[in-house]
Amino acid sequence: MYLFENPVLQRELLVNLRMPRAFVLLLLYQVLLAAVVYFAWPKDNLRLDLTENPESTSTLVDLFFLGQYVLASLMAPSFAAGAISGEKERSTYEMLLASPIRPEAIVMGKLVAALTHLAVLIFASLPIVMLCLPLGGVSLYEVLAAYLALIASVITFGMISVACGSFFPRTSSSLVVSYLTILPMALMGILFWSSLSELGETRFKLSIAVIPGIAAAITISLFYICSARMLYPPDFGSEGKEVVDLELESAQAVGLVIQRDQFPDRLFAPPKRETLMEDGTNPVYDKEMRSEIFGQGTLMLRLAIQISMVVAIPVMAWCLYIKRHLAPWYISYVVLFNILIGPVFSAGSVTSERERQTLDLLLTTVITPWQILWGKLLSGLRVSSVLSSFLLWPVFLALIMVGEYWGNLPTIIAYVIIFCLTCLTTAMLALFCSTLFHKTSTSLMATYTVILLMYVAPLATSFFGNTYFPKSRGTEIVNAMTITSPFSAAFNVPIYMEDFSNSDSGWRPAQAGEPQIFGYPLKDLEHFGGYVVFTILFNGVLFGMMIWMFNSRWRVSTSTE
Repeated sequence: MYLFENPVLQRELLVNLRMPRAFVLLLLYQVLLAAVVYFAWPKDNLRLDLTENPESTSTLVDLFFLGQYVLASLMAPSFAAGAISGEKERSTYEMLLASPIRPEAIVMGKLVAALTHLAVLIFASLPIVMLCLPLGGVSLYEVLAAYLALIASVITFGMISVACGSFFPRTSSSLVVSYLTILPMALMGILFWSSLSELGETRFKLSIAVIPGIAAAITISLFYICSARMLYPPDFGSEGKEVVDLELESAQAVGLVIQRDQFPDRLFAPPKRETLMEDGTNPVYDKEMRSEIFGQGTLMLRLAIQISMVVAIPVMAWCLYIKRHLAPWYISYVVLFNILIGPVFSAGSVTSERERQTLDLLLTTVITPWQILWGKLLSGLRVSSVLSSFLLWPVFLALIMVGEYWGNLPTIIAYVIIFCLTCLTTAMLALFCSTLFHKTSTSLMATYTVILLMYVAPLATSFFGNTYFPKSRGTEIVNAMTITSPFSAAFNVPIYMEDFSNSDSGWRPAQAGEPQIFGYPLKDLEHFGGYVVFTILFNGVLFGMMIWMFNSRWRVSTSTE
């Protein structure tokens, strides 16, 4: 009943595995991993060296495995977060619960079906990594232990995503909370694997004993929690789409409570309007800010704030106070949080109108496309930027408490500029994808995909090129392409700390007679300037295209399909 005769599992497998995206994803995944092994393969003397180059082989296998681990961690929520919340969005949640299928069987079927894609991808990569074994330096048992740890981690991440889907009525909310929970765990896994690279035996034992045990404990606990919620569903009777009473939710909430009439909560969650709108008020903006975003409650917001702050405390202490030259790492954490949270509040701006079949009515009102767009953009941008700013204030606190930051005031200003441009880009890109696509889930995943291609892919390619082809012309081109990434811009803004002047950061003040701006070498600021120019142009093009599409009534005739 749980696996072999589970109708939920059978239905999900038949639908999902027969979709063209399953075959396209497998092809792209295999081509990417094969390219990594091909280009990183030792080419000295065009022959295998089983004795002199074991360290490079170990590095290649670690790179291959960590690449798979990162990809699987990023893809697990996209497959599993909508397993249960998707039923609520399709209005089939009640029918599923009313069936004679046991809740445990439903959860098991959803989990296994969601992870089948990833299982196929992981096992299909085994022949590629086996090609590295003849090079020496890595044993078959180490490879199998790595795959065991990888599979245990993926199952855990999938179960976390399925559990999040049982708590939220929207896939977008489930997806964000899943990423906020999974990414810190994934980063800890990467640090664990990298730090023990020279302790092969210790890493082997932990991979086959400790990691699977922890993963099993988390998975089993969440499995029974999720099953219990489906046995006694609190949202049964309304297909999981009821409008939440925010006052009742605040009264019953545990932990952080959002008070919409108090500062700073009213910055991103203004209270409900009890009076008529003033003349000149944009009705789209007012409606989005006061009802649309918070119609499903504040659980996702509260979890996002609490999880991010818990992770931020140790990162802040280490990067801003103890190892002050690592300040770009904290800025990168703030940027990463905005990348995760920002698209959620804008990706459904237009698709939700299509899903409710109100887009035609909106476009036939006297509200201009300009008002519609800036109202929807500003409402989502206001929420995401204020939430992200909760993590940015420690930078200003450090500026007050640590005197050395005053000598790097232009650098702090540059960090704030990077933060603001990232907030604008994530909201603008999500709104653009919402204009293109019909479904909010599709819009959100498209936004995350483009962000990964712009912000992460150039950095990964640059790291690979600098590791294996440091003197290649192609590596120089790839390094130049990293101007699209705020992470690269943060690390290329020069900062100078007296206590860490001998660090390998390469940041330094300008020398006498050297072209400079604010006391820093001009060439060291070129990357930051390139990022600013590119981001402004990119957002301008996106906004211009959206204005054109709204003026031409983009897809109005198909908005109700």
